[in-house]
Amino acid sequence: MRVPLRSSPAGFLCVIVIFFFAGSAPAAHASGPGGDVFLGYSRLGSDTFYPGVGGLNGWDLDGEIKVNPFVGVEGDISHYGLGAPASTPRTTAVMFGPRVTVGGAGVHVFVHGLVGGEHSANSGSPSISGGALAVAFGGGVDVRFAPYFSWRVAVDYLNAPGNTPSSGSHDRFTTGLVFRF
Repeated sequence: MRVPLRSSPAGFLCVIVIFFFAGSAPAAHASGPGGDVFLGYSRLGSDTFYPGVGGLNGWDLDGEIKVNPFVGVEGDISHYGLGAPASTPRTTAVMFGPRVTVGGAGVHVFVHGLVGGEHSANSGSPSISGGALAVAFGGGVDVRFAPYFSWRVAVDYLNAPGNTPSSGSHDRFTTGLVFRF
């Protein structure tokens, strides 16, 4: 079942954030590097939040505001479980933390550490509904292909210490479009 992006509060928030940053790009670029907004595909490894749950497909929305040329503050919203059966938990994670970026000539490499929370729920049996602390550590590379636009590939270690089983993988792969301002 396909869920339209506009039908969820998170989807509406994504659209508002993108339009806000897109409208402020020319002024922000004139005063120096200000940050970026990313929207893309994301895939979790198996058993990332609950045992017996294979890798889940989803989306990821990130935003970074630079506090100096190399260090920024990042916010990350992601949702997983798209296209999965009703018994599979749908998981939304919201995390914040620092990002360090270096680069030049159109290629930027970054590392980040994020802390926040996750909430999972399903409509099947056994019933799952709850939240937990979530942490992510990882990095990636942005490759510019046009003014203001880059393509991102990133990998994270993602864990919810209160929920995550010791088995399985805790990786998150993300790729998609970056808008720099």
